[in-house]
Amino acid sequence: MDTLTRIRAFIDVVDAEGFSAAARRVGRSKALLSKYVRELEDELGALLLNRTTRQFSLTEAGHTYYRTASEILKEIDNLADLVRASNSDLKGRLRISAPRTFVDAEIGQSLIDFGKAHPELSLEIVSDDRFVDLVEEGFDVAVRITRLEDSTLIARKLDDFQVQICASPEFLAKSGPIHHPSELSRHACIIDTNGRSYSNWRFVEKDGTGFSVPVGGPIEVNSPLAAVRAAESSIGISSVPDFIARPKIAAGTLVSLLEEYLPKDRGIYAIYPHRRYLPTKVRTLVDFLHAWFRKNTEN
Repeated sequence: MDTLTRIRAFIDVVDAEGFSAAARRVGRSKALLSKYVRELEDELGALLLNRTTRQFSLTEAGHTYYRTASEILKEIDNLADLVRASNSDLKGRLRISAPRTFVDAEIGQSLIDFGKAHPELSLEIVSDDRFVDLVEEGFDVAVRITRLEDSTLIARKLDDFQVQICASPEFLAKSGPIHHPSELSRHACIIDTNGRSYSNWRFVEKDGTGFSVPVGGPIEVNSPLAAVRAAESSIGISSVPDFIARPKIAAGTLVSLLEEYLPKDRGIYAIYPHRRYLPTKVRTLVDFLHAWFRKNTEN
């Protein structure tokens, strides 16, 4: 039994002016309360109560301990109330990590819409393409575009994700059709250095076998938006997130290639450290993002 429980038992007995009255008040047996107080005295090495068959009284040490312990328990209870309140309302600060690619794309509007819907919250959105340590760096939530791997963190999928291999109609008119990913090695490709595959683009054969193709070209840039612009300018073939490529493909400035060979093992996830006692503001954000993607990205 922990010390705090023994202290509460001692204070309950003193406040009720007896073991029997305390037992009735707190719903515990007289014998159990007596046991807790005796264990506390043993732990302190001091007698706190003078007991007789009809009454009890505080010793000098008991008076001193009661005054201080009562104040400490009040502070503990006040702190618990404060934490419960902050954990159950939507006030305060919410620190969010998200890739720059996500924030700068149209789907980054999801975070802006959440801020608009909850003006009582203060959002700090940190745009960073590296994998931050949520606990070490003090983030409440991270948005990640990744293959989900084993982790102590909790993840909720927001949407499917895959890359698109794209080129402009003018580029394809000059290069001719591309039927298999292996042919990319012979063409100019635009390398997005933010991509985890970098200059080895990942694909999947029709039988499910994974493989990669080494590529190279005239431009390397750490921005998928710049890679798309380069592809639209007919400089080469780009591999970019589908949520960036889709509007360009719909507008006809880019053509999607090799779709049957693209891996489909990645997604967009909301990641947070703990499920137990999850703050309401974190749960509200994750639920909002999930609903936003269901509404705004349905095919």
